Amino acid sequence: MSRNLITGGLGFLGSYLAQQLVEKGEEVVVFDLATDSKFIEGIKDKLEFARGDLTNEAQVLAAVRDNDIDHIYHLTALMPPASEQDLSVTFKVNVQGTIHVLEAVRSLKVVSLIFVSTLATYGLGVPPLTNEDVPQQPRNMYGTTKVCCERLGEQYHRKYGVNFRGVRFPPILGARRKDSAHSAFSYLAIKESVLGRPYTIYVEKETRMPLLYIKDAVGSLISLKEAGEERLKRRIYNISGFSLQAGELAQEVQKHIPQAQLDFKPDPTMLDMIGNWPTLDDARARDEWGWQPEYELPESVEDFIAEVRANPSAYE
Repeated sequence: MSRNLITGGLGFLGSYLAQQLVEKGEEVVVFDLATDSKFIEGIKDKLEFARGDLTNEAQVLAAVRDNDIDHIYHLTALMPPASEQDLSVTFKVNVQGTIHVLEAVRSLKVVSLIFVSTLATYGLGVPPLTNEDVPQQPRNMYGTTKVCCERLGEQYHRKYGVNFRGVRFPPILGARRKDSAHSAFSYLAIKESVLGRPYTIYVEKETRMPLLYIKDAVGSLISLKEAGEERLKRRIYNISGFSLQAGELAQEVQKHIPQAQLDFKPDPTMLDMIGNWPTLDDARARDEWGWQPEYELPESVEDFIAEVRANPSAYE
């Protein structure tokens, strides 16, 4: 039975990952500044906790050493809009924090480090279907720090043999999201409709955006960790889910919730950002280590609605 440490384990992606690992019978240690989350109530007694700050190297090292960690899932990062407000702080959390994790892996000989990167590492003018060979020229600090961390991971792999593995995700769709990133309309349109509240979508009906459902995101992380080293031909892989128009999302929600009050009021700033996002080409992840998504738009919306309806008070 392996012991896994999840940085940011009480967050959106981390709570789903912790749940899935527990269900697989693995041991999970949560490393987070937060002390609790309403989304781990069902598994809280099966988790261990190491409260700490990613920017404090001693705390990171102690969490890994004292808990005899085999694998680390590194999820913690400042994301937009918070990442764009103080670039120095974002560097300390996203880049320096990642160096602290890499140093812990190197010095304590942790078996593997699974890193989460992003579509935001690509900039303007990339192909509509973007693979790992396309140059990365990010438009914001979040994407810039993620490119830096990808290169750091590759350097630690070359110089020290650190088993660094990473994925680039498109925006993730899931009920527990709480951020206000550019893609937030994708989850708010569903959540607000389930809770009986009207919602105004800030892009045009024809605006197309790539999405990955949260359970597929978690599945890809676990699958990459379990992949044999002989199958991997690179350290970072693109991951893709499905692509949709905002109007298609609204229609799918209204199939399940006919009374949903969704209207459109496009925001030019949001359109400028979202309208230029490519779809990630994940052919190499599929071919080299068997990645395969399970959720398209209909399954994602249905599962999302079911989760909120099962515990509506948690999403108020």
